[in-house]
Amino acid sequence: MSSRVDLVVISGRSGSGKTVALHALEDLGFYCIDNLPIVFLEDLIKLAKQNYPKLAVSLDVRNMPLGDDYEELNNIYSKAIHDPDINPTIIFIDADDQVLIKRYSETRRLHPLSLKNLSLNEAIAKEAEVLKVISSIADLRIDTTNLSIHELCQQVITCVQGKPHKKIVIIFESFGYKDGITKDADFVFDARFLPNPYWDKSIRQYCGLDEPIKKFFSKYPEVENYIDKIDDLLFGILKAIEQSDRSYLTVAIGCTGGYHRSVYIAQSLADKFQQRGICVKVRHRSLIKSRQNSQKC
Repeated sequence: MSSRVDLVVISGRSGSGKTVALHALEDLGFYCIDNLPIVFLEDLIKLAKQNYPKLAVSLDVRNMPLGDDYEELNNIYSKAIHDPDINPTIIFIDADDQVLIKRYSETRRLHPLSLKNLSLNEAIAKEAEVLKVISSIADLRIDTTNLSIHELCQQVITCVQGKPHKKIVIIFESFGYKDGITKDADFVFDARFLPNPYWDKSIRQYCGLDEPIKKFFSKYPEVENYIDKIDDLLFGILKAIEQSDRSYLTVAIGCTGGYHRSVYIAQSLADKFQQRGICVKVRHRSLIKSRQNSQKC
């Protein structure tokens, strides 16, 4: 007798944190297999219906086709998302090229593609090309460039535990352009053109979640108008996105420092969608980073 299977596929470039993510899933009770050859994936899914209701596998460049023939992967993925007994999630983990190079230099490990007479830079670039198909169909992409191991684990756990079957989860993330654009976002909106409370020294120390900043923005109709425009866009296409079998949608709002405007707008949008009964997650990336740095001082 078959049972419903929660299937999580972890993929991404070498050194990005796939093993850490797999360990986080193991702690959640998943049966985890690292470096699974893709030819075994379909048979493993069939076996999981009988024995492994929570299954997580890692697919990387070591077991992906190096040519242009991705038909097998696409066929397996298509069958999984249309199988009523499978609840699939694909998580793609990546990081900046320079960060991956630094991580390899620190560990002194050999990149899998270096065995093909490629330099480390060439191997990392080639790996991105090989994995582009699975990256494009991922439900959630996580950029670990600025994440700690703990933060990566938390994002993976939130992804798996927060995923309702056949319902989308919207992640609203605020960030500061000074820290770099959020690379795992599906939509990026720029709030730098809006009035900036940073220039009012009496409220500068507050963030976009605090009442003084909310009162500041209430004086400017263009702020609420911008929020409404983004809301109309996202809500208008939400049904189509859900029907495409996407599980997660990441919306990033950026301002200069990631402390006032982006935080206020991201939180306002999250509140609107939550009031509609839609599952949302909120991350204030630069705000959290700023507060962590303050605690270290």
